[in-house]
Amino acid sequence: MTTPGEQLRMTVYLRESARWHHRPAYSEIVHRAHAAGLAGAGVFRGIEGYGRHGRVHTTRLLDLAEDLPITVVVVDEEDRVRAFARQVREVLGEGNGLITLDHVEVVL
Repeated sequence: MTTPGEQLRMTVYLRESARWHHRPAYSEIVHRAHAAGLAGAGVFRGIEGYGRHGRVHTTRLLDLAEDLPITVVVVDEEDRVRAFARQVREVLGEGNGLITLDHVEVVL
């Protein structure tokens, strides 16, 4: 459980098609976060977006509705999140996503 006060939020941006050993990468990240005892993780599916290749994916056009953007958010104590970032890098591999870290204030 995350205690109120300053915590660290990790946001992982990746493609829906990203895989880790035939499993969705976002699912692997959530399961690893759970196994690591982190306070919580959530996965959010985007309705439109583009990445480094510049191709826009959107739910509005049937042929582009595949491979939508996915965001995984993890919040916990700074040292725990920074340690977990190494595992996320392993899952993403080289150039397959973006990881950001920012300080947040947990209220409840």
